[in-house]
Amino acid sequence: MTMDSTKTASEFEGKSIVVVGATGALGGATSRRLAELGALVTMTGANAEVLTALENEITARGGTALAVNLRPQSENDATEIVARATERFEKVDGLVVASGTNRVAMISDMTLEQFDEVMNANVRATWLICRAFGGELIKSNRSGSVVIVTSTRALLGHGAGYSAYCSSKGAENLLTRTLAAEWGAAKIRVNAVAPTVFRSNLTAWMYEDDERAVKTREGMLSRIPLGRLAEPDDVVGPTLFFLSESSGFCTGQILYVDGGYTAC
Repeated sequence: MTMDSTKTASEFEGKSIVVVGATGALGGATSRRLAELGALVTMTGANAEVLTALENEITARGGTALAVNLRPQSENDATEIVARATERFEKVDGLVVASGTNRVAMISDMTLEQFDEVMNANVRATWLICRAFGGELIKSNRSGSVVIVTSTRALLGHGAGYSAYCSSKGAENLLTRTLAAEWGAAKIRVNAVAPTVFRSNLTAWMYEDDERAVKTREGMLSRIPLGRLAEPDDVVGPTLFFLSESSGFCTGQILYVDGGYTAC
């Protein structure tokens, strides 16, 4: 899709949005859509090559984007991400946390290092970037919106080695609600979108036609009333909803974007 300079102005026009995990499928799709709508997008990630390519793509289409080759793994990195966005665009208005990782192993086989890796990437990093972002808004007396990408696995257990991942996503859900309660008086809204499987580099194999993929996919589809797996764009719309004033009276909410998976 080519960005059109004659497009009708959207409420995202001129809004400064930070997307953490922009090198992933969902973070990339969200960054592209926000830029199409006129947002000023600060994109973070660990893969400098992918990040730069995304920045160049958005710029070539007439959008405005800033690539910051950092992940919020430390206080300094989280502060730097927000500072870079504020320096370039003079403010921050929104934050999307779309980064994370998983290590699949039964608890008896999982090492403490693997557990810590998942918890650090999914919980600690989210907490750090939220703290830096919220601190900047409170300091500048500005309202804003945070969207954390969690998972259906925050609500449902999994018997195939997901003790770290499910625990981390459950923690993100409760962090969402806690920050909503803590920051409500400051007019900072915090919500979460919780997808089931969507197409990404990690899950692309599930969309193939080999025996393993078909068996896994059929097992998933038997639990999804809408009868298909998700695409990143299926999650982008709900993310934009929570960033927008259409959700102005929503905070502390978890929206399961799962084709009905958690309804069954």
